This record gives sequence, C-alpha cells and structure tokens, in this order.
Amino acid sequence: MYALVDCNNFYASCERVFQPKFNGKPVAILSNNDGCVISRSNEAKAVGVPMGAPAFKIKDLVREKNVKLFSSNYALYGDLSNRVMKILGQFTPNLEIYSIDEAFLNFDGLTILDYHDYGLQMKRRVQKWVGIPVCVGFAETKALCKVANKIAKKFQDRTQGVYVIDTEEKRIKALKWTKIEDVWGIGYRMTKKVKLRKINTAFDFIQPQHEAWIKKEMGVLGMRLKYELEGKSVLDLEPIVDQKKSIATTRSFPKQISDFDLLRERVATFASVCAEKLRKQNSCCHTIIVMLVIDQHTVQTSKYYFNRAVTLPFATNSTLTISNTAIEMLKQLHHGNEGMKFKKAGVIVTELIDENQKQFQLFDEENPKHLALMQVMDKLNSKIGYTQVKLATQNLSLTWNMNQNHLSPKYTTNFKDILEIRCQ
Repeated sequence: MYALVDCNNFYASCERVFQPKFNGKPVAILSNNDGCVISRSNEAKAVGVPMGAPAFKIKDLVREKNVKLFSSNYALYGDLSNRVMKILGQFTPNLEIYSIDEAFLNFDGLTILDYHDYGLQMKRRVQKWVGIPVCVGFAETKALCKVANKIAKKFQDRTQGVYVIDTEEKRIKALKWTKIEDVWGIGYRMTKKVKLRKINTAFDFIQPQHEAWIKKEMGVLGMRLKYELEGKSVLDLEPIVDQKKSIATTRSFPKQISDFDLLRERVATFASVCAEKLRKQNSCCHTIIVMLVIDQHTVQTSKYYFNRAVTLPFATNSTLTISNTAIEMLKQLHHGNEGMKFKKAGVIVTELIDENQKQFQLFDEENPKHLALMQVMDKLNSKIGYTQVKLATQNLSLTWNMNQNHLSPKYTTNFKDILEIRCQ
C-alpha cells in the first residue's frame, strides 16, 4: 500500500504558522521580486485571486478583498518542509520526497490494521508538531494515491482529510469522479489530445479501446499510467539522490541592468553561491555556464537569451576559480551587446563528480591554496553568519538584490528573527 501526503496551500500555511491572525483570511504568496502569485489560501481562491496573476494587475482586488500578500520566504518554507518530511519518516522508512510539500510513502512489510486511522495519526502529528495542515491519500499505486489525496482534500468534512482506496468499488468511483486534466502525468497539451478522443475522466482513460492510441501517442509513460490507474503498481519509490547532477543559481533583477559592473557583481555572487553548494554536498564541477536574459516584450529582437559555457581541465569547487571563470564568460557575452538591458542572469555548474574522486592534472591544475582558503571561508561563514566573508567582486551588504516588500521574518533559520514571547 502507498500513501501520498500533501501539505495544504503549503506556502500560505507556512506563513500562518507564525501569524495565526491570518487563519481564515485570504492570503497570497508572490514570486521572486514580488512578480506574480504562486500560492493562494482557499480564502484567496474564493475571492477570485487567480494563480500566476501579476501583482500589479490584482492591486484593486487585493485592496477590495483585504488579501494579505507575502513575498516568497524560501528559507522558511524549506525548513518547515524538512520538519514535515522527518515526521513522515517516523511512520515508515520507505519515503520519497516528491516535492517541497508532497511525499510518497510505502508500507510494504508493515502491519497496519486501519489505514484511515494511520493517516489521521500522520495528519495530527504534523499539525501538532509543525502546524502545517496535510491531507493523506492511500491506494495500491502511486497514481491512485494522487486521486485519493485529491478526494481527501476536496471533501475534508466527510473524509477528515484522509481517504483510502482499498476496494474495486472505490477505485472505479474515484476514477469516474476524476477529470482527465487532474490525472497525474496528463499535461495541458495532452489534455487537448485525449479530450478529442472523448476521454474526459480517468475512468475513460483506462478503457480497452484506447490502449493502442495511448501506446502510440504517450508511449511507455502512458501505458505505465494506465496500469497504475487500473491498480497495477509499476512505479516504485524513487531512490534518494544525495548529490544533484547540476546546480543553478539564477535570479531576475528588480530593474533591468545594462551596466557591466552591476552585471559582474551579480554573476560573481551567483557563482559564489554555486561554489558553496558544491562544497556542501562534497562535489566538484567541470563545466560552468553563464546566462543572460533580456525582456523580449520590451526589445524587438529575435534573440533574447545569451549563454556561454566553459569546461575546465580540472574539477573544482573553489569560489575563486568558478567566479573568475564566470566573469570572463560574462565579458565575452557583454561584448557586442553594450547598452542592452538584461532582466535576468544566472550561473550553472554541471558535470559534477564526488570531491574524493577528483583527478589531479600534471600540468594544468588550480592553486592548491584554494582548498585551505575555502575551508576557512566556510568555517567563518558558518560561525559568524551566512555570507559574511565574500569576494571583493561581490556586494558586501546584500546577496539577493530583489524586491521583497512583503517579506516575513525567517523565524526558524535566522536567530535574529526568532519569536520573542513576553510573559507578564
């Protein structure tokens, strides 16, 4: 038996944990630079706040309906997500963290007499220990778990936020209720195709007459989805990957930038963050990519994305090496594009290897002093505060230059923002 645990309106719920005065009131979370809506509470959905809407377009609605806006606080959301996942790991060792607010659980080898009660235990423990509301869906396959979770969330009054698909009758009823666009793995474009064949529900999708078409149009993935919806488990939990295959640090600017010195500072900062992440996971990179993006809506040009890549003769996680290499690439990208205004930049490091597997070169190798220097930098930043020791090419007063006019405190990740309780 599998389960899918999904946090309800996760970003909004995280903000409400420390500001319960907004419980029951419309709350919306904005993306980087307070650009557009990326999360909404149920109350915000009810008053008509659309998902993905630019913030400037909903100003009147926000004012009229008294919607509380928050800038995205990813440090807080990531920390609360880790706490939720650790709690779920207490119920079974077989856990797949699917996203920041979702996890699949497998209960093979465990004796559970009442899955509904077990789900309620999960729900209560997460709510009590972290303050995040969750819904739980149980079924024989991962795809059916998604359906069960959606039912649990849609009918919380009847299900108590937990639903178990454990009979054939429940499975058929759930599939007939589920719209095809709500099926896990059916995207926007595929929805159009399947509806042309009069496949409007998940139950329609598994009918025998559509099997040949699914195999032709959707291939192996489509057939796997069909088997899963039929109750045949073919998707196992994904193994936990300790290391990322690539690391990217990209950000949009509050204002478009054309000045090279400002671009250099941003690229140097992004490169430094990539290097720090490499060292945290004990990795080195071979290839460094720098990208620049202009606003295609304000500039009449066929090309709005510029990038350049360099593969080093040696693997590195040195901030100095990665930053200097990125700046050299930036010079090449900027040359010939002087005066052009860029809205976004980024640095990507890829072709990662384990730090202990690094192959040293005989003639072309980076300065061996970098290793000791990076260790000292990381130790100091860990001791006195994140990014207190930087390169001279970086802005010493800030790391992320973004519009965050509605940012809440980092209650659990910054000691300065810890809650203070006054007893009288």
